[in-house]
Amino acid sequence: MKAKHLVNLASLAAEEIHEILETARILKLESKAGVRHDMLHGKTLAMIFQKPSLRTRVSFETGMWRLGGHAIYLGPSDIKLGERETTEDIALNLSRYVDGIMARVFKHESIVGLAQHATVPVINGLCDVYHPCQGLADLLTIWEKKRTFEGLTLTFIGDGNNVAHSLINGCAKVGMNFRMACPQGFEPNQDIVNAARALGASVEIFHDPREAAVGADVLYTDVWVSMGQETEASSKQNAFEGFTLDEEIVALADKDAIILHCLPAHYDEEITYAASRSKGSAIFDQAENRMHAQNAVLALLMA
Repeated sequence: MKAKHLVNLASLAAEEIHEILETARILKLESKAGVRHDMLHGKTLAMIFQKPSLRTRVSFETGMWRLGGHAIYLGPSDIKLGERETTEDIALNLSRYVDGIMARVFKHESIVGLAQHATVPVINGLCDVYHPCQGLADLLTIWEKKRTFEGLTLTFIGDGNNVAHSLINGCAKVGMNFRMACPQGFEPNQDIVNAARALGASVEIFHDPREAAVGADVLYTDVWVSMGQETEASSKQNAFEGFTLDEEIVALADKDAIILHCLPAHYDEEITYAASRSKGSAIFDQAENRMHAQNAVLALLMA
């Protein structure tokens, strides 16, 4: 892997994404077989959290332990990026203490600043524009269920948010078709769409979730209101009326379609409980794969 950091999936070559996924597949198989690794023995990952998280914290902390290393949680009161101390100084200080930095932040600029100034690998655990670790877990899950990417169609029903952007990036790199179904005014970033299309990717935007779902191999949704957007909750819920992933929409997709959600789920808003537990659901396989995909990134960047 040539990349020094994981800022977004668009910055990785297709070969690097496939290398991460293959490494994740091997590490997962070995983990299930009880194999323990020490490839990160004596190494420490600093985990910066501006936003709380169940999956990001537990999967990274457990992942580091399983690879023989150690993780340090740094919460909002420990590090205030750009407030108590500049992002540059934080990056330079941490680089003297640890072997890698994972950051779950509000602004994409914070990730860019850390990567620009740190002398150790920086991993984007989430920001307002991208969620690359989630995208890698999603690709791993799709590959496990379908054993291919070529020719598959992923339909994302929801807001044009950081998860949607990383899915667009990821689909473009591995040869999947991407459809987005959202209300008017909630489309993904046009520059990200244009960049994917420039790679030859098929990226289609719909404003009818049923039209977008027809024949899809993967149905994906996410919360309508991301953390930090709570003041927009009521207006978004009104705008997204009719965009709930339910059994009616599931029935329009391919009969072997898988259902994904990056969690946490707000049942009967973006997805019904019945759809989340239907036979095609891979939501909790997907959640588990956060750890395996991230372990691959940690191994390739830090070992």
